[in-house]
Amino acid sequence: MPAPLPPFTEETAARKVRLAEDGWNSRDPQRVSLVYTPDSRWRNRAEFVTGRAEIVAFLTRKWAKELDYRLIKELWAFTDNRIAVRFAYEWHDDSGNWFRSYGNENWEFDAEGLMQRRFACINDLPIRESDRKFHWPLGRRPDDHPGLSDLGL
Repeated sequence: MPAPLPPFTEETAARKVRLAEDGWNSRDPQRVSLVYTPDSRWRNRAEFVTGRAEIVAFLTRKWAKELDYRLIKELWAFTDNRIAVRFAYEWHDDSGNWFRSYGNENWEFDAEGLMQRRFACINDLPIRESDRKFHWPLGRRPDDHPGLSDLGL
């Protein structure tokens, strides 16, 4: 099934969000970069990124630091060519310290369905390994694993 294109419906926006989650859970910077326009602009926390090459570099750094990364995204709102999501992901650093990072993203798409703008606000919460909620093998979240609302997040 082809990726959803704008204008979005609730169903196609939710599908777009799940496809984004799946891509990021692959932890493959090159694969992830291909869903963005060649001149895509990001604000991720306090970092500004422009274009696919910078996206690949950013994600390569990110996943070298954020080990055993597992992400869940949830649709928050949508309109013609924009989608807002909330998300949480769990990861640990190279010292074994675990975190759950919470955030919101605003996305804008071009007519071909590529993301041209991404604005992300993210906060990191230190957690104990025993407090983790995202338990699946690395990669795509299984369809039967609870989402954010189901987990009370």
